[in-house]
This record gives sequence, structure tokens and C-alpha cells, in this order.
Amino acid sequence: MEELVLVDRHGAVAVVSINRPKALNALNMQVLECLDQRLSDLAADPGVGAVVLTGTGERAFVAGADIAAMQPFGAAEAEHFSRTGAAIMQKIAWMRFVVIAAVNGFALGGGLELALACDIVLASTKAKLGVPETSLGVIPGFGGTQRLVRILGRHGAKRWTLSGDVFSAEEALRTGVVQEVFEPEALLPKAIELAQRIASRGPLAVAEAKRVIEAGADVGLPAAIEMESQAFGRCFATADQKEGMAAFLAKRPALFTGN
Repeated sequence: MEELVLVDRHGAVAVVSINRPKALNALNMQVLECLDQRLSDLAADPGVGAVVLTGTGERAFVAGADIAAMQPFGAAEAEHFSRTGAAIMQKIAWMRFVVIAAVNGFALGGGLELALACDIVLASTKAKLGVPETSLGVIPGFGGTQRLVRILGRHGAKRWTLSGDVFSAEEALRTGVVQEVFEPEALLPKAIELAQRIASRGPLAVAEAKRVIEAGADVGLPAAIEMESQAFGRCFATADQKEGMAAFLAKRPALFTGN
């Protein structure tokens, strides 16, 4: 049976690829379950310091959720599918290591929602991004409306969501949906290079910073600053902090252990 989600290791970086190229890597329940298991396996591996998430083939990152699979759903089945996908997106957002989306083609609907759940979104110049669900008579179901409003504001999120328009990588970069754009052949190497750089940092510090940014975005500024101060203090109870600062003062590379 063809592997629906592939994992390729590059040292401390794992490249995770959705692998349904004939279906433009569309997400069905089987793909979601397989992705969930692969992520759990990587989270349990202390040798993994970062993940790059992409799609196989030259046309799509993930073209969306599988419309043929969804079409016969009733309301209860659709809500279950939405909750399953949304839970996996939340899992990505809260993982201890950075997850970088390398958007190599279409990232539409559930595909864009998958990218938005990642910590950093890089895209090919050929990428096309959007949430076209209203053209199908539905709305985004994996957290897309809520993540877009946090990136674009209310009016920007409505512009993307209500129109169902598809946007270029350059427009996505301009609005902050994407952080960097590369030529197609450079995208994956650049994503791996960034992931390796982040994986070389203090892993506990990366996890704390990611957690504080994610949690702080949903509370008021004073509460968010308090979260940051507490996390800053926790860093000073780690061996990694002692090693990182000692290495800096000695002008040598730090050897972090995650302790």
C-alpha cells in the first residue's frame, strides 16, 4: 500500500511529505490519520529538532480536503471531519519543535489551513493559495477562518474567505500569509536550511518561545508579557542556558542537550 505520508531525515530535520500526487495531495481521513501518527512518532524522537512539511509532485502542496470523500457527508460526519482536521492543525501549532511549511504548489482550503498551522510558511513562486470553500457551499473547517483573522485582521480574513479567490505567492507574501518566496528548485533546500538553523538553537528555548508566541497571541498584552517573563525565568533553570551563555562568552559553538 502506497505510503500516504513520507518521512525523510536530514540530520535533526525531518521532511514530511503528503503523498497523494495523483489527487494533488488532497486530505481525506486516511491521510489525516497517517499524518497524525507520523507527527506523534517525530514528537517522541529526541533526535528531531525541526520538521519541514511539504507535498509530493510538482503541482501541489495540498490542494485541499478531498471533495469526493466529503460530498456525501451529513452534518454530523462533516463536523467530525472538521474536528479531526482541526485537532491535527492544533497539534502542529503546539509541537515542541518548529514546523516549516514548504508550499510548492496549490495550497487551497485544507491545504492552506495546514500551512497556516505551521510556524513559518515558505512558498514557491508557483504557489497558489486560498480558501475557496464558499464556492463549494461550505466554509473552512480546519481552523482557517480563525488563523486568517489573526494574520490578516477581520477585513482581510473576510476578503480571502468570503470571495473564495486564489492568490499568488507574491500577494500572500505581501499580506503576511507567507514569510518568504523562492524559485521552485530552491524552496525545499531553503526550508531545510532554515529548519537546520533553528534545530541548532537551544531546543528548550525554541519550545518555550513557540509556546509563548502561540499562547500570547490569544490574550491581552499584560498577560502575554507575564507569560514571557515566566518562560524567561524557566530557561535559567536549564543546563542549555548555562551552556549557551558559557559558549557565547568562550566564543565557541554551543552544544545543547535539551536539558
